Order: sequence, then C-alpha cells, then structure tokens
Amino acid sequence: MTLTATEFTSVCPRTGQPDFGSVSIVYKPGERCLESKALKFYLWSYRDEGAFCESLAARIADDIVYAIQPKALRVQVSQNARGGIALLAEARRGWP
Repeated sequence: MTLTATEFTSVCPRTGQPDFGSVSIVYKPGERCLESKALKFYLWSYRDEGAFCESLAARIADDIVYAIQPKALRVQVSQNARGGIALLAEARRGWP
C-alpha cells in the first residue's frame, strides 16, 4: 500500500520559516490499515510543528507503527528546496 501527501507543511525549528514538501508512506499491512482522511488530519497537525526533516520521517514512522502495527513500513519526507538545498529523509521499520 502506498500513500502520498503532496502538500505537506512543517516549520523549521531554527528560523520559523515554513517548509513545504511531500510525504510518501509505503507499508505492508498487518491486521489494520491507514485511513486516508485520518492520515490527512494527522499530517496537517505538523503545519505549526517545528521539526527537522529527519526527525519528521522517524516520528511519522513511529506513530504509524504504534497505530496500525504494519508488517513493514517506509516513510519518506521530501522538503522542497530552500536556500538551494532540497532534503529527502527516510525512516524504515521492519524493512532491511
């Protein structure tokens, strides 16, 4: 199962500037699955959250594992270029 949110927004914890990008979630479901509307509201909660790209990927992955206990999970957070540098962070749980 793959879910992609193309309008992800968070805030840089150092400068307070908004960071725009996307989140891609790939997982092998266990007994539960992610509901898209709930995921949308969850991701919106980061709009005023100050966090670095790497910690966002890890935190989202940990929250999903806690919520649905997938067999395997990969979360990629891609932040658009700011200052000429784009970021891509990945967190994996249960995948080599």
